[in-house]
Amino acid sequence: MKNKVFIVTASSGIGAETIKLLMEAGANVFFSGIDEKQCLHLQCELKQSGYEASFLCGDLTHPETASNIASACISIYGRIDGLFNVAGISGRKYGDGPLHECTDEGWEFTIQANLTTQFRMNRGVITQMLKQDMDENGQRGVILNMASILGIYPEPKQFPTIAYGVSKGSIISMSKMMASYYAEHKIRVNALAPGLTLTPMSQRATGDKEVIALLKKKQPLTDGVMDGKDVAATAFYLLSNQSNLITGQVLLADAGWSVAG
Repeated sequence: MKNKVFIVTASSGIGAETIKLLMEAGANVFFSGIDEKQCLHLQCELKQSGYEASFLCGDLTHPETASNIASACISIYGRIDGLFNVAGISGRKYGDGPLHECTDEGWEFTIQANLTTQFRMNRGVITQMLKQDMDENGQRGVILNMASILGIYPEPKQFPTIAYGVSKGSIISMSKMMASYYAEHKIRVNALAPGLTLTPMSQRATGDKEVIALLKKKQPLTDGVMDGKDVAATAFYLLSNQSNLITGQVLLADAGWSVAG
């Protein structure tokens, strides 16, 4: 991982923990976030640990932001070896919910914020990777897209949000389509589908007593909410050379959600 260049579209939660692991392994990281204060906080935290990371603050729902991030990274490092496509939202406050209650705004904004942003970010990075020479492993790059266990195994009572589930399921389909096409170009693409993890986005759910009771059953390996550091370790594996034969796969880091009763 030494001197490899990664883009991570997050400044908190699983993304931030993954950034720390990448930098500890000797990689260079260019990250992005919508909250400048949070971006500066992470940059300062990394610097205190002896690491220098650059970032671009911007809203990925704006069409130009993805290409701006890719261009800024290339201007500093000259190439992109990996992308962890993390950014996403819960669309509840915009009107996401069960299909018969989901508003047009809830549907459209959630799909845009979760799926379209990843599409654009993938496009910007893939365009650069195709131009690059292969690395010492004979590959041009790796992409990891953030999906969710809810895109595969829905939970109707506590998480009935149709737009969120569809966006995350579509990310899995996109990842498989990408992996199929770009394998011959020596670019790996996988998806990560975590269970409910302690992050800023999950605060509503993790503060709900009924959700916590559900998770004791659904995520028995942790008896509740998962730690972001544990999910980050899985992300690191999929971004690293340790997984250089893995592409087109969806790894469920779900503490048992998919198999629990």
